[in-house]
Amino acid sequence: MSINRRDFMKLVGGVAGFSALKPFNKALPLPEFPKSERLGRIVEGKWALMALPNFQDAKVKDVYGDDVIAWNREVVGRRDTNYINQKWVETDSGYVNSSYVQPVFNKPNEPLANLPDGKSGFWAEVTVPYVDFVLENQAPSSPWIKNNMDIGLPTRLYYSQVMWVDQVKKSDVTGNMIYRINEKYGSYGDIFWAEAAAFRPLTAEEIAPISPDVDPVTKRVKVNLTYQTLSCFEEDREVYYCKISSGAKFDAFGNAVDSWATPVGDGHRTWRKSLSIHMAGGSATGGGYDTPGISWATFFSEGVAIHSTFWHNDYGVPRSHGCINVTPEDSKWIFRWTTPTVTLDVDDITVGMPGGTQVDVIERTF
Repeated sequence: MSINRRDFMKLVGGVAGFSALKPFNKALPLPEFPKSERLGRIVEGKWALMALPNFQDAKVKDVYGDDVIAWNREVVGRRDTNYINQKWVETDSGYVNSSYVQPVFNKPNEPLANLPDGKSGFWAEVTVPYVDFVLENQAPSSPWIKNNMDIGLPTRLYYSQVMWVDQVKKSDVTGNMIYRINEKYGSYGDIFWAEAAAFRPLTAEEIAPISPDVDPVTKRVKVNLTYQTLSCFEEDREVYYCKISSGAKFDAFGNAVDSWATPVGDGHRTWRKSLSIHMAGGSATGGGYDTPGISWATFFSEGVAIHSTFWHNDYGVPRSHGCINVTPEDSKWIFRWTTPTVTLDVDDITVGMPGGTQVDVIERTF
């Protein structure tokens, strides 16, 4: 299940109340999630859970943002001419279209009692559907946190986000270990405290380069905006393939937009790579975005990256602000395979031209 707004506000005593708490008291226990090996998190809004996998059948009930459901399997539903994604998630109670269901697991971790020897902190990935956090700073700086607080929504980090941990403590309230969380790159300066069990420290082995013995000159990424796909090649051999979501063609009001287009052309180069970065543009409301903890970011044009996505599951549909959205698993593979190489210590790197791996972006117009 998920914690609803009323229960959340009871736990923290309201936004004004938890802002006044001492840092080592700031942590909320992890909620109880459904007892299923695989789960799905409704990422936003209200969606209908249907009796059968199509929008024309009987509705069982509505599901809402941050509801966590059992993910039994994924099926193909009856074609709906008004909706591109025909994949549906089968739950214990019915079916929901997969576009706004983030695939997640609930894998709590054994917390570290101290920071690793000689280290000022460590990178950690969220391995539960979501974890609530509270702020160390009295007033939020990030637009997205301000927006959530203004409308009474909880402040959370989500499955697959990667954050920087620089302090470890035991909570005086729960007795559990808690981590102090922040962002090293693109941060507005907010400092969070959250249950340590929600985070898994990254290891050097899991981010080690893929195919380091292959001449990097022979590596090339090909992005096809027409078919919303990405392929990785070594010489002429395709070694990886995935679906993407590139720059949106229309805004939230259905108006055509050109400013969010993914740049087309051959010869782009991966010029910056960041293990985790805060991305923002415009306003947190309306057409803007303000998103923390975006992991495995591989930049190939100014302000445009291939990166992990936790806020939708609608791959195959253009819907970004210019970047290439891919799953956490896909972005991590691409991040490790491309150059330059990033490590846990050198976790954000910018290189001069001619840059790293070549990225070609094509689009066929009909």
